[in-house]
Amino acid sequence: ATEMRGKWGNFGFILYLGDELDGELPLERGHGESESENKLDGETASDSESKSEFGGSPPVPTSDDTPEVLNRALSNLSSRWKNWWVRGILTLAMITFFFIIIYLGPMVLMTIVMCVQIKCFHEIITIGYNVYHSYDLPWFRTLSWYFLLCVNYFFYGETVTDYFFTLVQREEPLRILSKYHRFISFTLYLTGFCMFVLSLVKKHYRLQFYMFGWTHVTLLIIVTQSHLIIHNLFEGMIWFIVPISCVICNDIMAYMFGFFFGRTPLIKLSPKKTWEGFIGGFFATVLFGLLLSYVMSGYRCFTCPVEFNNDTNSFTVDCEPSELFQLQEYNIPVVLQSVVGWKTVRMYPFQIHSIALSTFASLIGPFGGFFASGFKRAFKIKDFANTIPGHGGIMDRFDCQYLMATFVNVYIASFIRGPNPSKLIQQFLTLRPDQQLHIFNTLKAHLVDKGILGSLEDA
Repeated sequence: ATEMRGKWGNFGFILYLGDELDGELPLERGHGESESENKLDGETASDSESKSEFGGSPPVPTSDDTPEVLNRALSNLSSRWKNWWVRGILTLAMITFFFIIIYLGPMVLMTIVMCVQIKCFHEIITIGYNVYHSYDLPWFRTLSWYFLLCVNYFFYGETVTDYFFTLVQREEPLRILSKYHRFISFTLYLTGFCMFVLSLVKKHYRLQFYMFGWTHVTLLIIVTQSHLIIHNLFEGMIWFIVPISCVICNDIMAYMFGFFFGRTPLIKLSPKKTWEGFIGGFFATVLFGLLLSYVMSGYRCFTCPVEFNNDTNSFTVDCEPSELFQLQEYNIPVVLQSVVGWKTVRMYPFQIHSIALSTFASLIGPFGGFFASGFKRAFKIKDFANTIPGHGGIMDRFDCQYLMATFVNVYIASFIRGPNPSKLIQQFLTLRPDQQLHIFNTLKAHLVDKGILGSLEDA
């Protein structure tokens, strides 16, 4: 660890070209810094003592994992431009893969979300295991994966009960599992909790509780928010695609603006982020969100909620578009009329919402990346993994997406979603006849008092 700090003091602390790069800024440290300055920002003497207590140095950055074919093809370029081309080529490959899974439909998208969740969880748990593996903690990995299984059982069980209510009521085993779902989930968690208590070893109490907290915070960040992504998908694929695309666009455009124009450091936590990249990425993302929303709002396969058809036992995305996805005419402010030359503009109401989504993706979303940067610097690692050459691990690519997913879910619940008549009817039909009759009489009396039922009968 001392040798590593000496090298970083001489050659400067240069983060990898993952999410840390919005242009190449020569923010290296000088030769004359003291030992305390050679430490990562925020590292104190107590941190060094903790390392001694917890056994050894944190993991060091991994070696270059760029495919050999790209290394040979780009061997004549400087390191700066080589990284630029590697990121660009693999970004195009990932965007192509993204289009393919969108084409394959919602079931494939949900499967991919599940796979991404598991890989992100694996990357974060592996970091904890690699940092503290010398203690050979009993059952640490086993319990981590067990808790992942329990939390997924709870969340996906809730989703199945909510969105496939008729199917669940039709099948007796599913109906029983649905009825006692929360009790079963809690029992499973209690089993893991008791296993953890039984695994406690006297000389490792503090570290085992650290790892217990590590696992639960990882579950909160990864599993809970990936579950919200699936909920967004059920509201309509447009609520899934546009936010994700805005984050991707902001990441690319911030990098491009920073690469070519970046001069002013943005945040000390991530030295290669620049104000030029941050501002340029914001305007580019808002424009991109407006254009993408306009294109997608015209297709029912993107705007209709994803629902389960009991007749065909398959997902359907066919409906009558809501007002949110119907063109409307808006008056342009008088101040801008002389500039654009128009008095009105026709656009989808969803495009107005897309401005809020793209603004969050540009201004707040990057803080998910800054949070991940701080986490990586705390453990002196360059990336969460080396799954994607030039980009790091899966978590390196999704650190902003999870924060975005939570915002979209809260935004839909606060400003978009209303009562769902179809779900109310499904639940009504599962009640006993006397309960149904009671609700019918109550509703009839209410409509008569409102004068609605009488007017309908007269008509």
